[in-house]
Amino acid sequence: MIERRPFADLGGADHGWLRARHHFSFAGYHDPARMGWGPIRVWNDDEIAPRSGFPPHPHADMEIVTYVREGAITHQDSLGNQGRTAAGDVQVMSAGSGIRHAEYNLEPETTKIFQIWILPTSRGGAPSWGARPFPKGDRAGRFVTLASGLPGDDEALPIRTDARVAGATLRAGETAEYVLGAGRHAYLVPAAGSVEVNGVRLDARDGAAVRDEAVLKVKALEDAEVVLVDAA
Repeated sequence: MIERRPFADLGGADHGWLRARHHFSFAGYHDPARMGWGPIRVWNDDEIAPRSGFPPHPHADMEIVTYVREGAITHQDSLGNQGRTAAGDVQVMSAGSGIRHAEYNLEPETTKIFQIWILPTSRGGAPSWGARPFPKGDRAGRFVTLASGLPGDDEALPIRTDARVAGATLRAGETAEYVLGAGRHAYLVPAAGSVEVNGVRLDARDGAAVRDEAVLKVKALEDAEVVLVDAA
């Protein structure tokens, strides 16, 4: 089962400094049919104006993955962590028992991110933050794990949940496959370009909610950049 969720049909908000589209219910957007997908609770498509951003605010008991599509995001938190994550790279924050953080676009151009929230497998624990580069060339023509709580994904950023975040960059005509285990939920979004997922067309920033598909065959109809979450 693959349910296409066109970008034009997503919920959203325009705060001036922030233009956001919500794949799932979030803040002022509520759709009882889109409260999440398995443990995936939030997938926000955010455009943050230059020299602006999210001021300090708290979180607890959530795994928050930020995939930077364009520009860069600068992180600060109550643990003293600071870091700049640029386009194509990823940061993760395990909110655990509680953390305050801020995310700023200190760049001269608009920063565009996917912000993904996944429920942790257990509550509490010490909060943490981390980031690392993922060169797009390293994931050319194939899926590479970016963040994971699954065994064997030792080179990915760690998250405390039964889930994996993967990315691929595909040239027009290329196909990448991803094996999805029985009973798993997947959510896939092309950050750029158009693809077919098991024959279902997705244009840039459309979403696809997937279950009961053993293998995902992602074919690029044009040069494309794809982000996928595989969760219990």
